[in-house]
Amino acid sequence: MLDPKFIRDNLEAIAIAAKNKKFDFNPTLFTELYEKRSKCIKETEELRNKRNEGSDAVKKAKSKEDREHLVSQMRKMGPLLEEAEKHLREVESEFDKLLLTIPSIPSEDTPVGASNLDNVEIRKVGEVPNFSFSPKDHIELSKKLGIIDFERGTTIAGSRSYFLLGAGAELERAVHSLALDLLKSRGYKQFTVPVLVRTSAMEGTGYLPGGADQAYYVEKDDMWLVGTSEVPLASYHQNEILETSQLPVKMCAWSTCFRREAGAAGKDTKGLYRVHQFQKIEQVVICEPNIEKSDKLHAELLKNAEDLLKLLELPYRVVQVCTGDLGQGQVKKNDIETWMPSRNNYGETHSCSSFYDYQARRLKIRTRDENGKNQFCFTLNNTAVATPRVLIPLIENHQTTDGRIRIPKALQKYMGGAEYIE
Repeated sequence: MLDPKFIRDNLEAIAIAAKNKKFDFNPTLFTELYEKRSKCIKETEELRNKRNEGSDAVKKAKSKEDREHLVSQMRKMGPLLEEAEKHLREVESEFDKLLLTIPSIPSEDTPVGASNLDNVEIRKVGEVPNFSFSPKDHIELSKKLGIIDFERGTTIAGSRSYFLLGAGAELERAVHSLALDLLKSRGYKQFTVPVLVRTSAMEGTGYLPGGADQAYYVEKDDMWLVGTSEVPLASYHQNEILETSQLPVKMCAWSTCFRREAGAAGKDTKGLYRVHQFQKIEQVVICEPNIEKSDKLHAELLKNAEDLLKLLELPYRVVQVCTGDLGQGQVKKNDIETWMPSRNNYGETHSCSSFYDYQARRLKIRTRDENGKNQFCFTLNNTAVATPRVLIPLIENHQTTDGRIRIPKALQKYMGGAEYIE
């Protein structure tokens, strides 16, 4: 979330940002609650000061009569202070709920647009394959090769479910192993993380309150299944003060992820593109509150993902995401879209996001500046790789005329030296 004082001083800018990002923001309501909260804080503090002064006076009273008189006054003040503190808690609760809904301001280089159709292409890398035969989609190819079973997946777990088996499961594991080895070589500490988390972690990373319809909630335990290991990774240092020498903190984690895909009825119902359960390796960085350093790390996270796609020998493009396609807390974002022959188009496979202090303020992750003053850190994240979605371009781009799938050289050592899935 944003600093309340910053919001108060930049109401117009926040209103414009909210409009461009398609979020609701009522400046009048914010101002009313801000002033109400300030008034309650002042009144409560005044009562506390009077109580403290009264306590000191009781200690210094020279006679029994004076002491009893002061104690009598203190007893009358008790209920007044109790009522003031209760009212303050109620107002602060209402104010905090409002803060959780206010979006961040996009970076200056973020294009203004209404949807992903307005995202701006930055570059294309690799050549789109020009098949000398009629290419098949990943559904037909995998069925003939016996590496993905959609029918049994649907029977056992419902729509958007699947089994990877044999070489299909081996291919997924190979991709993950390659990605983790790449990140390890670049100084990212690997984590195994919980995928069932408390509401505080979901709120802290910005997935609540606005994303409840996309998440699976375990009501009996008041816990949430995560849609990305960004949630536990970014929350790892919550309520901590990190020394400058510890920064930047570079983390990665493999985890199973869950997404309801609410609102996607009838959209991408076949195949691996939009599923409820998937595996993802996420990169998360916590750094100093410095925009220049954050931008450099954003470029680093993006490069890690691009280098992996080059090792997978896949053509892709990078886009700058527009305001209307940004999340609530994202300040800037790049998507990587990989070429998928069955869609005759590029499909999103990675999202690289900068949040500045938006998540760290919610999670209370701080560091000390050169003057010893506590400041909120900046956070960033990017997909390293997500399966099974990336299996779509892997299977389709590397298919051969005889129905086999060529295994990229970088993956062969993870698949027993095999050159083809056949």
